[in-house]
Amino acid sequence: QVRLAESGGGLVQAGGSLRLSCAASGRTFSAYAMGWFRQASGKERYFVAGITRSGITKYYSDSVKGRFAISRDNAKNTVYLQMNSLKPEDTAVYYCAADYSDLVRRIPSEYDYWGQGTQVTVST
Repeated sequence: QVRLAESGGGLVQAGGSLRLSCAASGRTFSAYAMGWFRQASGKERYFVAGITRSGITKYYSDSVKGRFAISRDNAKNTVYLQMNSLKPEDTAVYYCAADYSDLVRRIPSEYDYWGQGTQVTVST
């Protein structure tokens, strides 16, 4: 069992930045690839970014590439999502997820554990 808790969401103006954190507890954090997903109101949950166990390999959706950066600190059992140049269309609930593999997967159902989500709202 892995428990995930996101934090760092909030209200920000367009062009601003936020840094999300996801703290993990339970089983060995470094055994899991980690992903960030987001879900806007009334829409499906979509992949945003993912990172392999070691943190060497990272993937991003086209919509956030160049603006967002995922990282992890295995010593602190935490994965981060630095979000810069935020746009109103980035508004969503952001979730972190853990996958017991070393693959970065883009489909939500392939992840084993999920956090409760944190709201990010970008105003114009």
